Amino acid sequence: MSAPPRRRAGSLQDLKQIKRDLEAAAREAAAREAEQRARDAASRRERELFATSVGPVLPLKARTHTPPPRPKPEPLPLQRQRDEQAALQEALSDDFDVESLLDTDEALSWRRPGVGPDVVRKLRRGVWAIQAQVDLHGLQRDAARERLAAFLRDAARHGLRCVRVVHGKGNSSPGRQPVLKGKVRAWLVQKVEVMAFAQARAAEGGAGALVVLLDSAGAAG
Repeated sequence: MSAPPRRRAGSLQDLKQIKRDLEAAAREAAAREAEQRARDAASRRERELFATSVGPVLPLKARTHTPPPRPKPEPLPLQRQRDEQAALQEALSDDFDVESLLDTDEALSWRRPGVGPDVVRKLRRGVWAIQAQVDLHGLQRDAARERLAAFLRDAARHGLRCVRVVHGKGNSSPGRQPVLKGKVRAWLVQKVEVMAFAQARAAEGGAGALVVLLDSAGAAG
């Protein structure tokens, strides 16, 4: 409520009216002030009550989403592969002279010392069933040597007794000379698990393959 307009007192009666108006204005202002203080006090009490009930409140920290780490791939055993490859190459020499060790028959068979000649005859006749074979035909020398060594090692590990090694007849080689034929014989003689070998029968590959007898109790070399 605004203050009443000031009027010039023309009489005693006017003075009394002005006094009454001023007193009313003062009472109204005091009432508004008291009402505002009451509202402020009530709001303060509500905040204090909430703080007492809930306790200290801390603002939440901003959360950042971190993706889980990707599993690392298992390391490749490159050094072990290189070591095994080197061992295979060193185990089978290309400079080994096998010709003097071969029997002087048309099949150029071979048997380890202490193995009787009947073993070679049985190989030629196919007495032992062929349990596995490896085909080296068409491979380069180093690849053929590594595959043969791995094949013999795996065969001995599984206790195989009789296997066939296909080296080809050399029909597609320069000069039609069987490049792998002599190499394969030299490599076989150097393997301790090989007891004997002979040229395969015609039905089993003839001059392009060998039937090999393994010592199933021996360790792969």
